[in-house]
Amino acid sequence: MKIDKITVIHTGRAYTVEEVEVTLPNGRQKVYDRINHRDSVTILPYDADGNIWFVRQYRLGSTSELLELPAGVMEKGEDALNCAKREIREEIGMAANQWHKLGSYYLAPGYTTELNHAFLAQDLVASPLMMDEDEFLKVEQYSAQKILQMLRGDIIHDGKTLAVLALFFQNSTVSPEP
Repeated sequence: MKIDKITVIHTGRAYTVEEVEVTLPNGRQKVYDRINHRDSVTILPYDADGNIWFVRQYRLGSTSELLELPAGVMEKGEDALNCAKREIREEIGMAANQWHKLGSYYLAPGYTTELNHAFLAQDLVASPLMMDEDEFLKVEQYSAQKILQMLRGDIIHDGKTLAVLALFFQNSTVSPEP
């Protein structure tokens, strides 16, 4: 596929909506809509007691509160790790002395450019920053075993949280209960 032309049809705070004209491998031309979104991060804060820290917040797209790992959009020029370090302080009031990149993945590559970078944050210490003015978050902590139960019970519905938990548990020594 070859991109022939991109036309911005809307500009938002963190993204633009584009019409993308392409030539398909068979030579035909087609126009797609695409959201050109800044990249983002998701953080799995894992404390010394084996708890994973979450935020619960209302999401307009689901019209409900969702349980999520701390996350955020990268500022222009900001790298993924620095964004993660900022977001964890803003969202749960903690900093981490140990960071490990779990991986990266596209959130919805059929229509958006957003690449999400996943990090494991350990050795947590209190270090709050002011939340964004539109964030109303409840901080919650659960044991890894409880999270595995919640996953089996279809309780977590946020896609980035599910992806990062999968990356974490595939490399973790935490074993599922029978």
